[in-house]
Amino acid sequence: QVQLVESGGGLVPAGGSLILSCAPSERTASRIAVGWFRQAPGKEREFVAAISWSGGTYYPSSLRDRFTISRDNAENTAYLQMNSLKPEDTAVYYCAAVKIGNNYYIERSPDKYQYWGQGTQVTVSL
Repeated sequence: QVQLVESGGGLVPAGGSLILSCAPSERTASRIAVGWFRQAPGKEREFVAAISWSGGTYYPSSLRDRFTISRDNAENTAYLQMNSLKPEDTAVYYCAAVKIGNNYYIERSPDKYQYWGQGTQVTVSL
């Protein structure tokens, strides 16, 4: 069982930046694909970014220009760099992971992910 821990959330003014981190609570030798999702109050969970084991990335077109997902496999950590933040980016951000057998596997559907973190709050003020 892989337990994920997110960090880096907080309060930031509009136009600011944040970097979120996601790491397993215990180091794992499993190869995993990682995704970031977010959920604002009263809204459904939304796909934000995904990265394969080999580093391939995928974003929804609405976030591609401002968000960047990356990973450091040696450190077992994934990151989400968020720039030019807007009040509508306010949400709880979750990282998720799925064990993979294909280094190029990348996934945007939350249903395909096996493991989830508890989430970290990001609040963007006017």
